[in-house]
Amino acid sequence: MTTDSLAKGVAPPECIRSHFSTHHEAPRSQLPAWRDRLGHFLDVPISRAQLADGFSGTIESYRSGDLTFMDCRTDPVSQARSVARISTDNVRQYVFHVAVEGTIETGTGLYPKRKALQSEPGILALDMNQPMHMERSACRLLAFFLPRALVESVLPEAESIHGSVIEYKTPLTRMIPAHLADLSQNVHKMSGPEAYEAIRTCALLIAAAFGKEARLIGNARAAARTAMFGTARRYIEANLHQMDLTPESVLRASQLPRPTLYRLFEPEGGLATYIRNRRLREAADELRRYPNLAIVEIAYGLGFNSASDFNRAFRRAYDMSPGDFRALTRSAPRG
Repeated sequence: MTTDSLAKGVAPPECIRSHFSTHHEAPRSQLPAWRDRLGHFLDVPISRAQLADGFSGTIESYRSGDLTFMDCRTDPVSQARSVARISTDNVRQYVFHVAVEGTIETGTGLYPKRKALQSEPGILALDMNQPMHMERSACRLLAFFLPRALVESVLPEAESIHGSVIEYKTPLTRMIPAHLADLSQNVHKMSGPEAYEAIRTCALLIAAAFGKEARLIGNARAAARTAMFGTARRYIEANLHQMDLTPESVLRASQLPRPTLYRLFEPEGGLATYIRNRRLREAADELRRYPNLAIVEIAYGLGFNSASDFNRAFRRAYDMSPGDFRALTRSAPRG
């Protein structure tokens, strides 16, 4: 909620605080309680050892309008967002994870996986519309859940920062810890409009830092890079079902120099990898949306040369066969 919004008579948002803790549960019920709390958008695997040992986890949550700020402390835990879950829920925000204590390793993408390690204070960007797997030591982290429109107003190609980490090493990023400290210490005392502005200011500062790091904002060259990247991606999206969609066809359509085009897709693992992974994501979505369509038809329709090629690529990306994926999404509750 901005000053302009208030001037137009828009009601200021409340700041809704909630507290969650596993401490009141019996040890064997503590990690299942954590899983139940996050289960509407994350998978939390549970081992026998964790059941026996118990699990300490707390969340202080502050929701103001379309923004959410969380302060979380946990024992070691694994959390994942799979393509199967993405296909069956409507959670699509961006999340910025700020490591305060402990070590966090996050894998993103399909194949090859991008690994991000936060072993010192730093910030991880996640797009909830893309898969990830997180391994956390005993840690404390702060998390900002932001609507796509807000992040994409700062980062026009925000999907590309999924799985990226920035540290406090530039003049812009060195401004962030003081804002975070003030927010963490004082948000519980703020009014609704104050909390909204404080959360929004921190979130936009973090988004701007990622934009600066990725050279997506700040000068004409960066704006041109963003425009070129967007044009190439839109062409790929429009031609996912065309057999002749290849790096060469993207090169011809974009009319960009080959080195320039390939550099744009380096963060995605390369242009060929990006095309393959987009086709696999589309295949996963079609397996869910068209339960009676033969798997081989989906494979051929998305440019795979054979059912065996498709099965191998799908298993490598999702650790399960297309048939198992379809069965999983059929049994999953709709979000």
